Amino acid sequence: MQICRIVGDIVSTQKNAHLEGHKLLIAQPVELDTETPTGTSLIAIDMVSAGPNDLVLINKEGSSARLLLGDEGIPVQAVVVGVIDGMHVESDLK
Repeated sequence: MQICRIVGDIVSTQKNAHLEGHKLLIAQPVELDTETPTGTSLIAIDMVSAGPNDLVLINKEGSSARLLLGDEGIPVQAVVVGVIDGMHVESDLK
């Protein structure tokens, strides 16, 4: 799983039939400080009604993501599985 910030969404008039009815979001992975972007943005299917600028938890394992949706034919590698309301990180962990 990965922590990301929602930076956009995707609107499409035509898409794969397996994606019908699913909201697609653009998620930017972030460091634990939740402000510093890391890596490249990705497209994820929204399962939790996330919105712009929300901090979210992404499951980005292809087959696991498909299992969450109950559709082995869906072309997805990432799913938004939670909105993070708060987070505390111990700074002296070794």
